[in-house]
Amino acid sequence: VLQILKLLEPYTLIQDNIDSVETIHLYTQAARLAFADRNLYMADSDFVYVPVDGLLDSTYLSKRRALIDPKQDMGYAQPGVLGMSQTAANVSIEQPNTSHISIVDKEGNAISMTTSIEMGFGSTVMVDGYLLNNQLTDFSLSPKRDGKWISNRVEGGKRPRSSMTPVIVKKDGKLFAVIGSPGGSRIINYVGYALIGLLDYGLDMKTVVDMPRISNRNGATALEATDLNKLLAKALEAQGHQVKLTEMTSGIHGILKTERGWQGAADPRREGTAKGM
Repeated sequence: VLQILKLLEPYTLIQDNIDSVETIHLYTQAARLAFADRNLYMADSDFVYVPVDGLLDSTYLSKRRALIDPKQDMGYAQPGVLGMSQTAANVSIEQPNTSHISIVDKEGNAISMTTSIEMGFGSTVMVDGYLLNNQLTDFSLSPKRDGKWISNRVEGGKRPRSSMTPVIVKKDGKLFAVIGSPGGSRIINYVGYALIGLLDYGLDMKTVVDMPRISNRNGATALEATDLNKLLAKALEAQGHQVKLTEMTSGIHGILKTERGWQGAADPRREGTAKGM
């Protein structure tokens, strides 16, 4: 998410609406580049070197940003080269059976927590009333590709890579927003797009939670199947996008600090509610 936001940093997004073809095109291109890097470099940092600083380096991102054409989809993005030993890209199955909660208490303490058992009913094994997860499916399906080790391969004691993206935002040193979502590997896109709505467009949390979803995981541009997005799909296709209209299983739960106090919102696409005491 940080890489997506930093790739978009030089653009004046607010000159177009958040749901405009211009903004969504730029967002999907940044998402392509970020997902390409994620698939190559991201894994358990206790086992492999994850070049976080390199992936967020301004010079590196300037080179990556130069690949973005404001009028034409770039197609499949290759990962960037960071001058380190290259591993192979990951192939794994990510299931959408995840939950998220965002909480702020009366003292201003905050937590953003995403939790997952991976598949519905996890591994289908229950112990002491708890379903055991099936997170092993988040590892790469193969340990090697083209003779190169995959960073996210199975190893003893290793944590599988996850798309969970709980976020706490501070503004001027103070708590500004608490947000996260379930939704498989699209979680990253859901949360990133919502943060642009909050930070660039100044939208409130309910507007961000309710607005149509868009996603690109370095493949087809996925749009939530709404009448508005059907028109958007045609405009994106004219820019070379392969577009897929589909159901989006986001479940954003967020809390925002406003001039009138805290505002909470829960995604109407799933179960959940926002409450204050």
